[in-house]
Amino acid sequence: MAAKKGAKKVEKPAENIFISEDDRYLFGQGTHYDIYKKLGAHVTEVGGKKGVFFAVWAPHAAAVHVIGSFNDWNEDQYLMERLPESGIFTLFIKGVNVGDYYKFLIHTPSGEKLYKADPFANYAELRPGTASRVYDLNNFEWNDAAWFEKRDKGSVFEKPMAIYECHIGSWMRHPVPENEGFYNYREFADRILEYLKEMKFTHLELMGIAEHPFDGSWGYQVTGYYAPTSRYGTPDDFRYLVDLMHQNGIGIILDWVPAHFPRDAHGLANFDGQPLYEHPDSRLGEHPDWGTKIFNYGMSEVKNFLIANALFWVREFHVDGLRVDAVASMLYLDYGKKDGAWVANKYGGNENLEAIEFFKHLNSVVRGAYPGVCTIAEESTAWPKVTAAPEEDGLGFTFKWNMGWMHDFCEYMKLDPYFRKNNHYKLTFAMSYNSSENYILPLSHDEVVHLKCSMVNKMPGYQVDKYANLRVGYTYMFTHSGKKLLFMGQEFAQEREWCEERELDWYMLENHLNRGMSDFMKELLGIYNKYPALYELDKDWGGFEWMNADDKDRSIYSYVRKSKNGKNNILVVLNMTPMRRENIWIGVPKKGKYKLLLNSDEQRFGGNAGAIPKTITAVEGECDGRENHIEFTLPAYGAAVFAFS
Repeated sequence: MAAKKGAKKVEKPAENIFISEDDRYLFGQGTHYDIYKKLGAHVTEVGGKKGVFFAVWAPHAAAVHVIGSFNDWNEDQYLMERLPESGIFTLFIKGVNVGDYYKFLIHTPSGEKLYKADPFANYAELRPGTASRVYDLNNFEWNDAAWFEKRDKGSVFEKPMAIYECHIGSWMRHPVPENEGFYNYREFADRILEYLKEMKFTHLELMGIAEHPFDGSWGYQVTGYYAPTSRYGTPDDFRYLVDLMHQNGIGIILDWVPAHFPRDAHGLANFDGQPLYEHPDSRLGEHPDWGTKIFNYGMSEVKNFLIANALFWVREFHVDGLRVDAVASMLYLDYGKKDGAWVANKYGGNENLEAIEFFKHLNSVVRGAYPGVCTIAEESTAWPKVTAAPEEDGLGFTFKWNMGWMHDFCEYMKLDPYFRKNNHYKLTFAMSYNSSENYILPLSHDEVVHLKCSMVNKMPGYQVDKYANLRVGYTYMFTHSGKKLLFMGQEFAQEREWCEERELDWYMLENHLNRGMSDFMKELLGIYNKYPALYELDKDWGGFEWMNADDKDRSIYSYVRKSKNGKNNILVVLNMTPMRRENIWIGVPKKGKYKLLLNSDEQRFGGNAGAIPKTITAVEGECDGRENHIEFTLPAYGAAVFAFS
């Protein structure tokens, strides 16, 4: 489409200095990891004139205009120039300022007009608006150098990781109607920092940070992959949050969604009038259950868009990890699809070979360039080698969510204690495969929505029993092999399911049982952070030993977590029934004193004040196949944690 008469002549950068021939070549090869510095909208100066350089990839377009608040959305004024052999359109416009709104008006060969937000925009209009906004990411001063020095020293596998999964918009709200009462990034940062330090979580994982149009998607249907959502402020406001966490020793993990994207008209779907970011074959390019589009992982520019996006969050926002959503949906061509609604790979299988290579490429680049950054797979199947290196034919992730552990744990804990003896090995099974991957044990938002009940209301019995069950369950979780993740509100046993439309039920902390649960979790997290035996050897059988995994008739579990240096090992004893076990013998690995660190039945935690001696000396006498044992009374639904050397 030719420029219309009267179109304003716009000064161009000499020889398109912003996007070179090398840039176009690397983008076409899928290896331009700084492409976000080229495409999008960038504040700059040309010939002494300040303005913004716009660039967009739209290879099927007949023509593209830039429209915006700076020209009253005039559709004819600013025609972009198509660069040779790239499908990229560019234009420098003087006088455009930070904060101005804009879109790309894409003209298709059939004459259709598409009004698209910028896929590489760093800032977006507050929903329900759908425009992009000009932003300059070059003005923030970081103060987290000490954090990176600490983070990158030593192995992440030998450090504690207790992740607090959080949705900013529903963690805490102002009691005012403006902007739904949302805390902005800075307010949220100041408040949650105090809370995380008090509770002793090591990492904050944030849901729904990339821009998304629908609150009810929780941020998992993204339209702005390069923009922190404007619901809570500006990109620099978000940087303040990350910087503040880092200055106080707390890591930041973001949920990242390369599996699919929504059909919204202003988003990536049919971006230039044809499938571009999505696969053109609907059997490969659409999720029928989710109503979303699937990225085309075989297209170099699309892979580049996603891999550069992962690097963008690491480089420009200093995040410490990316939790990759819905990995299984990417790995399997038939995921959520009926027979005939999917296409087999060239070998006749259901594995998505292009997605496999994408993950290997992604993890090689991200972890190769930033060894201290974690990539975490939410992968719900038995796909092998998720955390093995690509050179070993693995996918290359740092960690994998242990969804099998989560399922077995929740199913067991929901049981009436009478039936637990017949399901005893649900809690021991995870250790049989623990060494196959580097695991995180997740109790995430997915477990407390859609009528699944909150964690405390999954538990059987009267109210006091529910809380006692949850305390012993959390003790099992935080002393089991694997890093930890807990969704917000479950640390104080919120009784309602989570809903993104309201804040957590903080008023419940006025109740004895909820305050007791909160205090219990502070103690448990403090022990987890203090004792390396609980995190140093998470994947190694040298770090875990069953004392008795087979006491199913009494539903008692006992095991030891071991440190690398053999000092301050941990003994855990769990009673999963309402039966008080008088003068019980527990086999132990050696003689000596066993110091009580935690008794879940203490009255201050909401328990029944079942006493356990502060120190117990092991004595000779065979028990659980051991030559020595300790003896004490184990409270009903009681968890006891001891330290010994």
